[in-house]
Amino acid sequence: MTEKVISGRKNGMGMLMLTIALYIAALVLLIATAGVGEDFGLNMIRVVCILWLSLGWIMTLGLKVLKPQEALVLTLFGRYKGTLKGDGFYWVNPFCTAVNPAAATKLRQSGDVGGDDTDAMAFKAAMTAGTPLNKKISLKMMTLNNNKQKINDCLGNPVEIGIAVIWRVVDTAKAVFYVDNYKEYLSLQCDTALRNIVRLYPYDVAENVDTTGDGIADEGSLRGSSEIVAKRIRDEIQDKVKNAGIEIIEARITYLAYAPEIAAAMLQRQQASAVVDARKLIVDGAVGMVEMALEQLSEKNVVELDDERKAAMVSNLLVVLCGNHDAQPVVNSGSLY
Repeated sequence: MTEKVISGRKNGMGMLMLTIALYIAALVLLIATAGVGEDFGLNMIRVVCILWLSLGWIMTLGLKVLKPQEALVLTLFGRYKGTLKGDGFYWVNPFCTAVNPAAATKLRQSGDVGGDDTDAMAFKAAMTAGTPLNKKISLKMMTLNNNKQKINDCLGNPVEIGIAVIWRVVDTAKAVFYVDNYKEYLSLQCDTALRNIVRLYPYDVAENVDTTGDGIADEGSLRGSSEIVAKRIRDEIQDKVKNAGIEIIEARITYLAYAPEIAAAMLQRQQASAVVDARKLIVDGAVGMVEMALEQLSEKNVVELDDERKAAMVSNLLVVLCGNHDAQPVVNSGSLY
């Protein structure tokens, strides 16, 4: 089923004025013919006026008002008739009914509801009071922010991750008739796509891990390749929801962290790795400084050192340069040897 846009029906104001004019005319005729006589023609006029005054309001049921970026899917006795799109004042067949199975669905997204208890209670109160649901379908770009999920990465480490998906409806017929509830369908597909992609990546760069599927180890990770991961999640979701008339514009990672049960251990691991890297840098610099000191002492003939004294000097310099605390000097008042 493809979307069929109804055009040329922006005559709602004319139909409204015509209905009001006919009501006034029927009322005037009914008053004017009252008590005039029992002529057959007059009786028919009275009957027509009474019928119009009683049932003419049915014509107003076909009046529809749409704001920009809104659509209305119409069916006539169960058959899809078309979709109204674009702002304006429309008049359609008064027996047409609007269809939107997701009208009562409230997700944590823009243009819907914040998801807190106050909004939920207000929504339930409106439903209890019999407030009619808005059957219009928004064509605006909306942001779906699903709850954070705990997922195991490719190394088996549990991580918590959340995404924000920017989406919009592009085919109202598919959104209404191809799936039971396009909002819930989108939310579910976002969750499954997120799990499918996250399990392919490690949280941080790891050795011998292939994240692209080409059989070659790479340096892809959730933390370092967030743009690539987000693009793969967006493509995965789009592939799942294209039959529901939904376009995924963008997907972004909004939250990423190790799960609480391993967060402390992973923090210690990162700290240990940082300490090792810092020590390597300090040792490399200290060795270069010792080498430079020995070369300059030798070139300028400041002092001649045998191998044993050179070893002692190297040891002392390395202790001073690589130590965590300031060295306490010991003054030698005797001879060098």
